[in-house]
Amino acid sequence: MATSTLARLLSLLLLLLPLREFLPASHRPEDSGTGELHPIILVPGLGCTDLEARLTDAYQPSMPRCGILKGKGWFGLWTNVSHLVAEDYMECFEEQARLVYDPAINDYRNLPGVETRVLNFGSASGIHDKNIHHQKGCFDTAREALERIGYRDGNTLFGAPYDFRYAPPLPGQPSQVYSRYFQQLMGLVETASEKSQHKKVILFAHSFGGMVALEFVRNTPLAWRERYIKHLVMAAPVLAVGILQQLKSLAYQPSDMIYVPTALPSFRRWWRSLESSIVDLPSPKVFGHKPIVITRQRNYSAYDMEEFFVAIGFSDGIEPFRRRAVPKMSYFQAPMVPMTCINGVGVRTPRQLVYWEGNYDVAPESVYGDGDGTVNLISMLAFDREMRRQPGQKFKSIKVWNAEHSALILDEWALKRVIEEILEANQVSTD
Repeated sequence: MATSTLARLLSLLLLLLPLREFLPASHRPEDSGTGELHPIILVPGLGCTDLEARLTDAYQPSMPRCGILKGKGWFGLWTNVSHLVAEDYMECFEEQARLVYDPAINDYRNLPGVETRVLNFGSASGIHDKNIHHQKGCFDTAREALERIGYRDGNTLFGAPYDFRYAPPLPGQPSQVYSRYFQQLMGLVETASEKSQHKKVILFAHSFGGMVALEFVRNTPLAWRERYIKHLVMAAPVLAVGILQQLKSLAYQPSDMIYVPTALPSFRRWWRSLESSIVDLPSPKVFGHKPIVITRQRNYSAYDMEEFFVAIGFSDGIEPFRRRAVPKMSYFQAPMVPMTCINGVGVRTPRQLVYWEGNYDVAPESVYGDGDGTVNLISMLAFDREMRRQPGQKFKSIKVWNAEHSALILDEWALKRVIEEILEANQVSTD
């Protein structure tokens, strides 16, 4: 009994130690510099990017007040999101930030007359949560932890924000936005490598950024990957195997996926226009025929997504879902670079949504299973199985008990586990 109590006290004391003291001596960076560290690029989660917009003469506003910035240059579109409500700009935002699916090219684009751009590409310091009450909800805390072990922004530490409205394509799938982004990211990887005596680069991604980083690697030539990518580290990745939380976001509102400053119907309309709203719905291969949405009239399984789209009034989403999202659900090609996938488990995570009266304008009741509160355990295990069965893929899966979706980059006790893996990736030879 005394031994057990002592062990628990020692565990608690370890959590209170500074990160540097917690790590084994072989994993600690030298005080003199960062020469032993491989450069690292952060790929953030959904909504962490700053977006600007510019309205050209081709823009036809639905309301006169939405055209007030027309011809006046770049302005913040998704930066300080709380201002959208304070300045009564939500309906204009919904119009200017929405996407349009073009079936002729099977791709998404901005509304005519709206140009957008991502800010702060390359900097690890330009990635921020848009919730003013939770400003470190993206990579801020993780960045600070990396800086404490020797990483420096612009030298060995970089950021690769992306336009989160779009979803990364499979190899061969059209995407004008990601074609440009992947080229930018390849250039950033090469620059980061050159700044560190041609060391290989570690990609560190969280949440939706895991899907972005994974598809980036898959879309690059194998010889280039082998030359430049040291390791892919994904914390709580949201992947195309699907999560149930995305169904709730699509039907009701995306407050569980992205910061929602208002519950106006316009915000839901905007969310449904985005490719990222449909890309990680539950995969039939993973979720099978079991009901995942329950109503008085009928139940819906992962095989019934198109019927569910009709039920929630989103028939326009069927074609892009069928042509762009469904192919991703069964694509498990290994990236063929060393990969570590870190997930939280032991947290109540929705596995069924109950809209008993069929009213999708109210929050559903949930039946819970295991996961990290966002990503279902069944999805994690399905991805693990597919990666492990492919010859030549170096893959490590870690499950952190009681770590919620964002805890792996926010909470010190969980973040320490992630930093350990990043330092191990620095040590392990990939030659």
